[in-house]
Amino acid sequence: MTAAARSAGWLRAMPVVFVLIWSTGFIVARYGMPYAPPLKFLAVRYALSLACFAAWVMAAHVAWPATRTQWGHLAVTGILMQAGYLGGVWAAVKFGMGSGLVALMVGIQPVLTAVWLSMRGGAITRRQWAGLLLGFAGLVLVVSRKFGQGGEVSALTMGLAVLALLSITAGTLYQKRHVAPCDVRSASAVQLAAALLVTLPFAAMEAEPIVWNLHSGGAMAWSVLALSLGGSSLLYILIQRGTATAVTSLLYLVPPCTAVMAWVLFSEPITLVTVAGIALTAVGVSLVVRGDS
Repeated sequence: MTAAARSAGWLRAMPVVFVLIWSTGFIVARYGMPYAPPLKFLAVRYALSLACFAAWVMAAHVAWPATRTQWGHLAVTGILMQAGYLGGVWAAVKFGMGSGLVALMVGIQPVLTAVWLSMRGGAITRRQWAGLLLGFAGLVLVVSRKFGQGGEVSALTMGLAVLALLSITAGTLYQKRHVAPCDVRSASAVQLAAALLVTLPFAAMEAEPIVWNLHSGGAMAWSVLALSLGGSSLLYILIQRGTATAVTSLLYLVPPCTAVMAWVLFSEPITLVTVAGIALTAVGVSLVVRGDS
């Protein structure tokens, strides 16, 4: 196999690999949260990931972003896509929301992205409005079943999930619009440094310590090596190479994948209502991202 063929094969496989890795983020949050407060865990994750990327940059003699403006843009995306998104997801899981439901909540991102882009370009089509209604109907179908069941859905957990949703949506759009192409390793280092600086003061306010054991240590190792070095880097590359709508549409493949993982690992139920809600939202998202009718 030639180098060109291998490169083409990797490019075709990249979205699939990204979805599989990204789906594990919700599982790792569920796996590690009984032993650590969310922001302290994330602060350590950011610090270790930053150290890995910085060492990689120096070893490979990678160029840093050329201008202060680009440093600033990368810092904004780091705060939104790392601190805001991950902070919301991990805190929601810590306070009782299931990993499958969190994934479904933030999975509505393709709808928000498509609507924002449509509004900037003019009108929203009838197909997109139909998709919005179907998508939110599916989400409500799943969420409404969980109200009153052990506090999984409360004002706090819903607020944190919405924070994560808005952060990843805004961060994706901001990066596509403002961040110039640069090496993913140095860009990731800047993003992680910004996320760490924002997260540290809030982490210091958490009274609960991190209890290090096989569960929390394994969750940390996977978070740093697979999610930060792997998943976040793939997301950065995909945003650079594709349109914002096309990239975010991949994220809607994450909730079904996460739901299956959560069912296997944590016995989180997959009911007919869950399947119907996911199916409705999937149809709605597909209508939104397909464009004009």
